[in-house]
Order: sequence, then structure tokens, then C-alpha cells
Amino acid sequence: MPIPIFSGRKFRLWLFLLIGVYILSLTLFYTFRNQVIFQSTSYPHNYQFRFSQPFQEYFIAINDSIELDALLFKSPTPSKGLIFYTHGNADNLQRWGNYAIDFTALGYDVLMYDYRGYGKSEGISNPNNLYHDSFEVFNWAIQEFNPSKIILYGRSLGSTVASHLATKVRADILILETPFAEFEDVVYWPLLPALYLFPIDLSQSNIESLPKVTSRKFIFHGTEDWVVPLSSAEKLKPLLDQPDNFIIIEGAGHKNIRDFESYHTHLKEILK
Repeated sequence: MPIPIFSGRKFRLWLFLLIGVYILSLTLFYTFRNQVIFQSTSYPHNYQFRFSQPFQEYFIAINDSIELDALLFKSPTPSKGLIFYTHGNADNLQRWGNYAIDFTALGYDVLMYDYRGYGKSEGISNPNNLYHDSFEVFNWAIQEFNPSKIILYGRSLGSTVASHLATKVRADILILETPFAEFEDVVYWPLLPALYLFPIDLSQSNIESLPKVTSRKFIFHGTEDWVVPLSSAEKLKPLLDQPDNFIIIEGAGHKNIRDFESYHTHLKEILK
């Protein structure tokens, strides 16, 4: 007769251990959810950014106690308008500022800012202040620069910031790079019960915002994106003005879309 690998007692012990580890994982996710979502890298106030093109730095007062750091990259030719860029959930402007050249080369000025707790920006990011701050920074930019044309550009986590902002302000074009339909689509599936057992008010949903956006809408997404599945972004396709405005970059992942020539070809056509 075969000898069972586990006796009933051992099986119960292993089962309770697995359940305990799972509950601990859910608890840790809930407790440290903001650190998981907002993977910021901070810098001292005197840090000197270094880029291959000139830039101007601004500190924008959000309230009496919080200032956010922003960088303006100017087009080398007469400006066609302003790209208002909301970046992803990691790093800070030292990384994202390197992407500005993709737009200044097409004749646009680019304003990027760091969320709270990122780079030199003060405070701590959470879902409640993410959208509020974007509105404040946008209004500051409009008053400061008075651009003739406005493009909102949101990448990954920043896609929800840009799409939500587009429901509140006037913009000519909204461009989303590697967006998710809803935040649940990018949560590792064993952790999904945490969103039901411990409700989290993330309010991060492109699928809710896009139907309310009246400006022209475009999406870029790669076929090899393992962070935000293409299937998630495809839920947004019916919400665009035209099916062709959903642009798939073959072979691109979550972090390297700009390495593909087809991305630049389409971007140039959109921003002509």
C-alpha cells in the first residue's frame, strides 16, 4: 500500500501555514500599498539635473506647505504648443526628463513635474492628491506660458492622471502610453482579494475617464508589455475616436516603446 506523503495532521499544518503566509501578504500589501504603487526616488533640493538639452526648473506651490518640482524643455524652433507630461510610478524627473527630446524635436515645449515625494517634490503621494496636484500644476502652466496648443501626455500610472485631467480642462489632444483600463488589471492576481477584503480607494481608472474626454485621443501600447497587459489597454479601444488611434508597437515592452521607429513615426503624424 502506498505511503501517503502527508498525514492528515501534517496536511492541516501546511494548509494553515500557507493560509497564514497568504493573509500576511495581503496585510503587507494593504499596509504598504502606497509604497508599492508610488515607487519614488527622492533627491535633495540642491541636486543638479543633467540632460542633453537645456531646461528651466520651477518649484510650484500646491498649498502653503507643499511645492512640486517641474522642468520645462523648450523647442529649439518656434513652439507649436505645450506637452503636459505626467510620468510613470517609478524614479523621478532625472529619468523622465530624458524623454522630452522626443517632443522638443517635433517643435513642442514640454513641461514635466514630479509627484509628491518624487525627486525634489515635497510631501508624500497618495491617490487622493495625485489628481488634485495635476490640476494645480496644469493651471499654473497655462497662466505662466499661455500655450496656443495643449497636449496631455500620460505614461503608465500617469495615463490615469492625464485622462482624468482631460475631463476637467481644455486640451487639444490626449495621448496615453502603456495605459491600463483599471488598476486591478496590473495587480498580481493572488493579491486581488486584498482589493475586496481591504477596499482601497485608488480612483485610478482610464475606462471611467475616457468617455468624458472630448479632445482627440490616442493610445500607444506594446505587444510584449508584461507590466500592463495589452489586453487591459485594448478595453479602452472602443472609447477612442477611431480604431486606428489605438497604436500597437510590435515587440515593444513597458519601458522601451520609444526605442521603436514606428512609435516616432506615429507620434510625428499626431503632432504635426
